Amino acid sequence: MITSRAMAVVAALFVASGLVGGAGSVQAAPTACAAGNPLRPTAELFATDNTATITDPDDQRLGTQLDGFELAVDAMAVQNFGLPLGSTLVSGVFWSEQRQQVAYERSREFHLACVDAADLHRIADQVRTRFHQESVLTFRHLVSSAPEIDAFTIEVAGVDVHRFRDALVADPTARDHLVGGSVTDRGTSILVADLTDLALTQQFVTGT
Repeated sequence: MITSRAMAVVAALFVASGLVGGAGSVQAAPTACAAGNPLRPTAELFATDNTATITDPDDQRLGTQLDGFELAVDAMAVQNFGLPLGSTLVSGVFWSEQRQQVAYERSREFHLACVDAADLHRIADQVRTRFHQESVLTFRHLVSSAPEIDAFTIEVAGVDVHRFRDALVADPTARDHLVGGSVTDRGTSILVADLTDLALTQQFVTGT
């Protein structure tokens, strides 16, 4: 039985493309911690150290655990006064319109506490630069009334990588709008999508 959990209208989507903020030292910001619980994640960061284009779902590189990478990213978070709370190993599935095929990528979803928008962008940019990535996907947990909300996340249990890939290939509209998503080793798909694609995303995950 497929079960889903949606964090609708409580996330923001950012892509790191440059260093945020001016010169000067980084300082801890207690106000960036979740109210009443500093150990509650305030942001997520999807990243990898892979620079190759992998199109074979059985490629051995998709089995890597990224342990050293995890330690490196956690260290960057601490250096920027963020609090790493572990990470989830995921397999990314992405549709390439140019190649008209699916690409795969092994990555980790990092759970971070006590980081605000500037902290998150700074950490993401350091990860992007050090590991030669074109972009890093990040989002913050926000209250439903926050005016800057522009995205949401949704998790669906009971989906493997092959099943997610087949669903994405079979749905041209979802391919164009969602581009792709991630699947954990325990069979939970994770999608981050624009608020305008809420209905489309719900329809897509219902069919996977």
